[in-house]
Amino acid sequence: MLGAALALVSGCGARDAAPQSEFVLLDGSKTDTAALKGKVVLVNFWATTCVSCVKEMPELVHTFDKYKDRGFDTVAVAMSYDPPAWVVNFAQSRQLPFKVAIDNTGEVATAWGDVQLTPTTYLLDKKGQVVKRFVGAPDFDALHQLIESLLAET
Repeated sequence: MLGAALALVSGCGARDAAPQSEFVLLDGSKTDTAALKGKVVLVNFWATTCVSCVKEMPELVHTFDKYKDRGFDTVAVAMSYDPPAWVVNFAQSRQLPFKVAIDNTGEVATAWGDVQLTPTTYLLDKKGQVVKRFVGAPDFDALHQLIESLLAET
């Protein structure tokens, strides 16, 4: 599993474009991968029933709050098996400050490499390219260093 995650970032610095997908947000609005370009973005696949996901959520909030004014964004994508009412309750009760989407059909998870394990998180550069994929909770200190370097890119 770690090998697959590392394979995404191996090679001569080449980065793959993030999959084109549409995110349906909790308020009913939509955004897509193209709309995220120009920012460094964390796309986090999670579920309310995932203990690790719930545990890492405060760190995701902290990361978002730390970098949001510098061109950073986060999209938390709830898995298709997660009851929408639970996702809404979770997002509201914890006052999640970033975009929360529900992947009702599973199409988004499929487009992003058939995501099955949660949490799975992708970090995108300003060009909309995947820089790193984390399966399981990331090392947030290392993640912050990577975000800093990506924010510094022109």
